[in-house]
Amino acid sequence: MEPKQQVRDAASTAEDDEQTTVTALMTATRVLVGVATRALERLDAEVTLVEFRLLLALAELGPSPSVKAAAWLGVAGSSVTRTSDRLQESGHLRRSRERPNRSVVRLELTERGVDLVERVVAARREELGAIVARLPPGTTNQVATSLELLFDAAGDVFDEPAVPAELRAP
Repeated sequence: MEPKQQVRDAASTAEDDEQTTVTALMTATRVLVGVATRALERLDAEVTLVEFRLLLALAELGPSPSVKAAAWLGVAGSSVTRTSDRLQESGHLRRSRERPNRSVVRLELTERGVDLVERVVAARREELGAIVARLPPGTTNQVATSLELLFDAAGDVFDEPAVPAELRAP
């Protein structure tokens, strides 16, 4: 085989490998979104996946200005405002004004919000554990290593939420 053909074949194989990996990741995404959605449905959570993301962000961040939660989620502040309206009405979070700057709205989970986050995370962990238990023997480390490689390749996207330095906790 000619060297040029070998290079084209190698490039084609690399592209095929890349597409196979992308397809596998798309399938994994559907599986993981399904796990997240089913956890909410099983618990009759009364919140949407979008609303739960805000609750989960606040569980991670602690009481925070709404602009910080929006940045952490990578969404517009108005989205957090609408979502927090619904979550305050359902009793999952509390809003207050910060002093001395009363224009800053602070978001905080209520006991009901904390309880929901804990129950949903436990349900997700349980379902993911059941999926991992069905993997062929000896492959769990391979899966974990592959996911770690994915996280490393994603870089800052998953290392730290997109929170500007001035909004990060000291």
